[in-house]
Amino acid sequence: MLRALRRGRIDRQDRRLPAGLPVMVKPTRITNTIRALRFAHDEMTQAELARRIGVTRQTVIAIEQGRYSPSLELAFQIAEVFGVPLTDVFQYPTHPEEGPQ
Repeated sequence: MLRALRRGRIDRQDRRLPAGLPVMVKPTRITNTIRALRFAHDEMTQAELARRIGVTRQTVIAIEQGRYSPSLELAFQIAEVFGVPLTDVFQYPTHPEEGPQ
């Protein structure tokens, strides 16, 4: 990265975080039923859901595991794929103490 800075530009590759740097991810209190919905819809794969909503399979995995909260638009797209209301896919606790266990 220092070479890139000396050259006066930073290449796309040089913007990565240094190896070994801990990445802090704030856990979300939003829960979801995506995995259950996928299995209820002919055991849809994560890859198929990702293709249908225009994201990577890794994004679907992160959403399913509660490591990433999708945008409102993406949340609606997921609900539309399964033909259910948004609240059937995503739940948010009404009381702070009801967060994930």
